[in-house]
Amino acid sequence: MNRRTTRTVRPAVAAVIALSAGLALAGCSDSADAKPKLQVSDAFMPQPTSDMAGGFLVVKNDSKTADKLTKVTSDLSDDITIHETKNQKMQEVKSFDIPANGELDLERGGSHIMFMGLKTKPKPGEKVTVELHFEKADPVKVDLPVKEATYNPKHH
Repeated sequence: MNRRTTRTVRPAVAAVIALSAGLALAGCSDSADAKPKLQVSDAFMPQPTSDMAGGFLVVKNDSKTADKLTKVTSDLSDDITIHETKNQKMQEVKSFDIPANGELDLERGGSHIMFMGLKTKPKPGEKVTVELHFEKADPVKVDLPVKEATYNPKHH
C-alpha cells in the first residue's frame, strides 16, 4: 500500500479498534476521538413556582466528534423532556445536536430541559442532580443550583 491509502484507512481501523476495545483505548490520544469530550457549565434551575421546572446549561464539546443530548434523568421527576423554542413556541424534541468543537446552549427563552410533575419543589440554594445522556459520550451527572425564579445569567 502506498502512504496515501494507509492514511485514509487508519481512522476507520482506529475507530473499529476503539469500539471493540472500549475503555482500554480511552487513554490513547493517538486514535481517532472515540468519544466526544463534553464539559457542562452554567447549569441552573429557576425556582419552580408550580410542579414544573426548567433546566438550563451549556454543554461544550472539545472534540472532533459531534454528539447529541438524547435524554435527561433525575430523582426530581419521572417526566423530563427536552424542548426547543422556535417562533415563541415550545416543542419537545428527541435530541439536541452538540457540534464538534462547539456547544449546546440551553438558555432562558431558548432550548431547555423541562421537568414535569416535580416530586418536591427545590428552593434557591439547593441543588438538583440530573444525569445527561448522550448518543456517544458517557452519561454526565450535573448539579443544577436552584436560583430565584427570575434569575437569568445572560442579563447580569
